[in-house]
Amino acid sequence: MTSPRVALVQMNATGDADGNRARVRDLIRQAVDGGAGFIATPEVTNLIAPNRDALFSTIVSEAEDPCLAAIRELASEQDVTILIGSLALKAEGERERAINRSFLIGPDGKIQARYDKIHMFEADLGEQGKFREAASYKPGSKAVLADMSWAKLGMTVCYDLRFPSLYRVLAQAGADILTVPSAFTAPTGRAHWHTLLKARAIENGCFVLAPAQWGRHHGMDETSLRESYGHSLIIDPWGTVLADAGEGEGVVFADLDMDLIGKARQRVPSLSNDREWSL
Repeated sequence: MTSPRVALVQMNATGDADGNRARVRDLIRQAVDGGAGFIATPEVTNLIAPNRDALFSTIVSEAEDPCLAAIRELASEQDVTILIGSLALKAEGERERAINRSFLIGPDGKIQARYDKIHMFEADLGEQGKFREAASYKPGSKAVLADMSWAKLGMTVCYDLRFPSLYRVLAQAGADILTVPSAFTAPTGRAHWHTLLKARAIENGCFVLAPAQWGRHHGMDETSLRESYGHSLIIDPWGTVLADAGEGEGVVFADLDMDLIGKARQRVPSLSNDREWSL
């Protein structure tokens, strides 16, 4: 079986949509130069706005979004597959809420799959502030398994990570790779990021690709203190971390030995050992 080279982009998106687009294009080109045929970017690649008003005054529909158009063009130009971790977009038929949508872009530049983030982060982190995603974002309702030529991809986003049943369904449906593009908060990232991602890989016998946002997203004069953890991770089906981006912007790479999926599932056949039960 092939051992494709994959790359994860780690970036620090802000409220400057034009600047974000230019930066992610540069990072994707670095990934291409490093030999990656599959490249993934973090959650909300196009925009992390300092507040709700800034979000809704900036976002546009999927058809109008310049970041989506630019990355589609780049995928076609470089003949690579790109997972746009997600984009903040206007929701169809809604005025009060946006959508957080992940895209799989083929090497022809066409959209192969879309996934709308299902689970909304609703938490109070003290000094880091209160997070009420459902107030601004419309949740999705469908799991998505995308069929690439060399692997099946289970698409998720950030807070989905805390709901293992979603990953189980994707793995049982045939997922080889689980993607978890994120803007994980710094406090919860330090406590849980590595542990949860390794668990999703181990319990499902899948590769996990988790490109992440990093750092403070707004200046000290902004009302938002939002800070993301970074540490984009590539994890194999046995739970071994193949790449960790640590802190800062950049790109990390790994060559995926796809044979490891079958080996891990043979050694611990939890997917086939699963049973129906009741309480």
